Amino acid sequence: MTPPVAPPGPRHPLLMALALSLGAAVSLGVTRFAYGLLLPVMRDDLGWSYTLAGAMNTANALGYLLGALATPALMRRLGAARVLLGGAVAASAFMAASGFFTDAAMLLLQRLLAGVASAFVFVAGGLLAARLGAQAPERAGLLLGLYYGGTGWGIAASALGVPALLGAARGVPHGWAWAWWGLALLCLAATAVLAWPAELLRKEERMVQDASGLEVDSAPRMPWRAMAPALAGYTLFGVGYIGYMTFVIALLSEQGVGAPAITGFYALLGLAVVASARIWARLLDRARGGGALALLNALLGVATIVPALTGAWPVVLASGLLFGAVFLSVVASTTAFVRHNLPPARWATGISAFTILFAFGQIVGPTVVGRIADGPGGLARGLLYSAAALWLGALLAWRQKPLVS
Repeated sequence: MTPPVAPPGPRHPLLMALALSLGAAVSLGVTRFAYGLLLPVMRDDLGWSYTLAGAMNTANALGYLLGALATPALMRRLGAARVLLGGAVAASAFMAASGFFTDAAMLLLQRLLAGVASAFVFVAGGLLAARLGAQAPERAGLLLGLYYGGTGWGIAASALGVPALLGAARGVPHGWAWAWWGLALLCLAATAVLAWPAELLRKEERMVQDASGLEVDSAPRMPWRAMAPALAGYTLFGVGYIGYMTFVIALLSEQGVGAPAITGFYALLGLAVVASARIWARLLDRARGGGALALLNALLGVATIVPALTGAWPVVLASGLLFGAVFLSVVASTTAFVRHNLPPARWATGISAFTILFAFGQIVGPTVVGRIADGPGGLARGLLYSAAALWLGALLAWRQKPLVS
């Protein structure tokens, strides 16, 4: 059996989870989702179609898939803490590089490379957060929620920073580059804070690796067939949610919503992500099967379809708050499922499997929504497709039974 791991920070698992949450802020909150704020101005400046604009996030998702495939081997070789920190540094560099190009091919390459780096950060951080939860099982759901909720800090900071940088660069050719450089500095600042938990966790992680390395061959095989409903439901989550996060700002702009209101919408969405750690903590602690994933997917479908049906501002704002309060908890629910149903020696494999399918779904989502948006019905019709994918994912996840009694 794996011996218990010493707490990473004596008496401070919550503080450690909050520090780790900056990894989620870098990997998704900034590296992935801040692009939605830049999409309208870059599309206007560079003459992109919605298909090409969506392809930028498809390239990012493809990179995320490649990174997720490579992360387990990297963690075995280097340890999760080093992969976390190295990925954050690389993501910061690729974000900065995006401000130096206007050629679509080069920007696609930068988005792909940033996706690879963000997967390193997100998967490694998720594994470390799961280990924190094992040390404090009575607060495991909260600790996981705090880590994934860190994405909201990145979203809120981007929502406040990007408009200010775009305003400062008004009149400058390709002034959106300033926003990329500002986001890169934000990632670097978060990386500096991440250096503390990464260093603190290294010794404890080595103990876990040594023990799990002895057990991994004797651990039960991965029950892929039994996990199929949850894996399929999570794939459709990736397909559905990313359409909203890629195009909702562009849709609001088309509907005539002013820049201050859009900034407030996106910042509140990010703060709702942070709050989700507390909202769904008990659900993550209790749900052993696919119930949490099903419920959260269904709610997300409701939030996604609302802007496609109405431009009424209070209703649209409620959509953003609901979306923010739910979507990263879907990710946390899969880590909770792995922790509840698999032995610790298989946690890295289980988390990586969900991440790979999540990335595959994100590859499909933005390009399909963008292609639909270029046709009759525009972006609103594309979000209908996203909501349908989320509801189908909820139905599949609802069929997932616990793997252990």
